[in-house]
Amino acid sequence: MRENGWSLFCGGDLAARIEGAETAAIVGAARVGIGRGVEGFVREVGGGAACFAGMGSPLNKVVGVGFGGVPSAGEWEAIEASYARVGCPVQVELAQLAEPAIGEELTGRGYRLMSFENVLGMRLDGNGFAVPDGVEVRLDDGEDLGGWLDVLVDGFAHPDEGPNHEEFPREAVASVMRDMASSNETRRYLAYRDGVAAGGASLRTADGIAALAGAATLPSHRRRGVQTALLTTRLDDATQAGCDLATVTTAPGSKSQQNAQGRGFSLLYTRAVLVKEL
Repeated sequence: MRENGWSLFCGGDLAARIEGAETAAIVGAARVGIGRGVEGFVREVGGGAACFAGMGSPLNKVVGVGFGGVPSAGEWEAIEASYARVGCPVQVELAQLAEPAIGEELTGRGYRLMSFENVLGMRLDGNGFAVPDGVEVRLDDGEDLGGWLDVLVDGFAHPDEGPNHEEFPREAVASVMRDMASSNETRRYLAYRDGVAAGGASLRTADGIAALAGAATLPSHRRRGVQTALLTTRLDDATQAGCDLATVTTAPGSKSQQNAQGRGFSLLYTRAVLVKEL
């Protein structure tokens, strides 16, 4: 969407709002896992949080930091000690609009830049979105998450957008997705072609932000409009839920980013992924 002919602009306040919603979702999922017996931790720091939800979990990272002050050297030492105790590297996802001093501090502490990810956003103004012909999207609201999980995990197991420095075991991905979906603020979707499940996705809504997450298509159904159908359905549902902003995170230069920008999303900011081996 365009506002007065211009792309949506993102300053520090909007970035803080988006990062806060993302942090809350990751912390919530980590605590679900800890609540069912996973050995983990959540430490608040610099407006964000350091999370560990079991070895191999995609939730093992520091997120949202830099929008609530600059962590001290002592705070970073404590975080690093927590990860060292469980034998896990420290991964920090640092938004470019966070406090600039944090990047300098982390590189000085030996963190290495591993990759980037882009955060895109779009204002929701009440307009509807049309689903492409040939694809049916259904809300998956039953108690059994098995079918939804199988489609997404199989889709993620066969990436379509080049190498990623992160690779996670199938069971770890399924566990995180199950814990993320346990929130009442999360909706699950399955897309079908000719009556066969072809892709899946999720939508988190909180504080007026609709976070489009967890989208994957099975390899045999790619380039058939599945992701576009999932995207437009979630945007329509987010609008109906009263959200004013939709966000999506993609790899830079990826097909996912191209699809999102083709639907009206604007690039808001980039996160640097910094890792320190302990």
